[in-house]
Amino acid sequence: MPAIEPVCILLGRVGAAVAVDRRDGAGELISHEEMPLADLAAWVARHEGPSVRWVWNDTPQWYPALLASGVRVARCHDLRLCRAILRSSALVADSAPFDADGRWDAASEARVDPDDGLFDLAEFAERGLPSSPDDTANEWMRQRAALRDPDTGGRLRILTAAESAGALVAAELRSAGVPWDAAEHDRILTDTLGARTHGVPQRMQELATQVRVALDDAAVSLDSQPKLLRALHRAGIPAQSTARWELAEYAHPAIAPLIEYKKLARLYSANGWSWLEEWVRDARFRPTYVPGGVVTGRWASSGGGALQLPRPLRAAVRADPGWRLVVADVAQLEPRVLAAMSRDGALAGAARGADLYDGIVAAGAVSTRAEAKIAVLGAMYGATTGESGRLLPGLRRTYPAAMALVDAAAKAGEDGEVVSTWLGRTSPLPSAQWRHAQSAATEDGATSADVSRARQWARERGRFTRNFIVQGTAAEWALVWLAELRRRLAELAPTDGARAEASGVAFAQRAHLAFFLHDEVIVHTPAERAQEVADAVQDASDAAGAALFGDFPIDFPLDVRIGQTARED
Repeated sequence: MPAIEPVCILLGRVGAAVAVDRRDGAGELISHEEMPLADLAAWVARHEGPSVRWVWNDTPQWYPALLASGVRVARCHDLRLCRAILRSSALVADSAPFDADGRWDAASEARVDPDDGLFDLAEFAERGLPSSPDDTANEWMRQRAALRDPDTGGRLRILTAAESAGALVAAELRSAGVPWDAAEHDRILTDTLGARTHGVPQRMQELATQVRVALDDAAVSLDSQPKLLRALHRAGIPAQSTARWELAEYAHPAIAPLIEYKKLARLYSANGWSWLEEWVRDARFRPTYVPGGVVTGRWASSGGGALQLPRPLRAAVRADPGWRLVVADVAQLEPRVLAAMSRDGALAGAARGADLYDGIVAAGAVSTRAEAKIAVLGAMYGATTGESGRLLPGLRRTYPAAMALVDAAAKAGEDGEVVSTWLGRTSPLPSAQWRHAQSAATEDGATSADVSRARQWARERGRFTRNFIVQGTAAEWALVWLAELRRRLAELAPTDGARAEASGVAFAQRAHLAFFLHDEVIVHTPAERAQEVADAVQDASDAAGAALFGDFPIDFPLDVRIGQTARED
């Protein structure tokens, strides 16, 4: 990721106008202008360039309206997102300057109406985030000071640059939307669920009847877990949950139709006809992404189920005429990140040029690929009993550095300490309730229940911190991948052929990101640029690995597919 540019342009609000400050690399003011908000998009278009970084309080407040005007910026610094990182990062020697103004901690959502693309002055005050020129400048200077620390600033500069780029990507994903074939979606629902009715779809009704007959309970509700469990128990099925993996352990005529019913119920409730009518307009699904919405740095969504793309519906994700979709996902991202973080050459070797789980089997750590997956997930998520617990000793013998890293993170969590990702995002401190429970367990007169609760909570926090460092670092790799891919896509020539009008004026002629989910991207591209996009996706992956882990020999292999739909053929 690039270093901080010598010219930064800070945006702030002054009444009904916008203030624009240009500052040099030392933070000194070069020029100050004020203009009506209506003039901002044209001003930004004139001043956008490779040596500029736009600095604003909150990307969703500024960028959607620029995109609606056809203005795309290459770089920004999102003060709200970066402040959240710096305020809690253990790499920041003095975080006190970030504690003074709680207004910066307001939650972020895209509040600008994507249909009209207008700046809404009321939203600035409504959200409570500081927005004056002085607010912006003061916060920018605080963050610059923390990021210029010679001992710790390097990794945090990569992280804050990637987090800010992610904010731009999130706004662009909503602006461009996911190309969606509503007619195909309707056909899939009808074929899968049966004809649409005013109540439960036909196929679900048939399956529900089969389950009730098999359980000899004509009134049981299949959508109420307590009632369903009681019916299962009466039928001699001692399941403790209605999870698919547990139900599949029992041989009973009710099990197969029940599992199928639950699968169809998930599709119907999450992506059925009501979802289609609410979320797909003008051949686009436009979800709202929330960068940094999860404590580990993973994204969240605030509506529409953005962070899922059910397999049955992938055929409905369809490129516009004359365009293609480039779909790419990375295999076993988190275990590969663990290998790189721990500098475990043996685990990195197992991943080199091959399926990582097959490589673990070949190394003799476990006997089968299924066991390798169970063992690795157990190591990262803290499953130390059952099948996972049986397999962990083999991992410890074969991959001592990787196991030592997650074990140390777990120990820190159990002791009430914080842990940090590779680039410096830091886990939250334990709650006051957690600390009180640990203290109570050591006092005179502590009961066995006090001790048991303290130990359980300590183990749970250890599992959290164990996974935090891996999941969080994987999220950092994905952010850098997105940022690098976004930059490469912007360098591709626009199409002279068919336009993707529904993607908006900013992207109608250019390859653009359409979907992102943790370790997968979908790019909507003119057909003639599809192979260039596929190459850019792989190059961005290589660049992300190098940015985080230097020359450590770890592979992040991608499955890259070019097609008219997102369906896996």
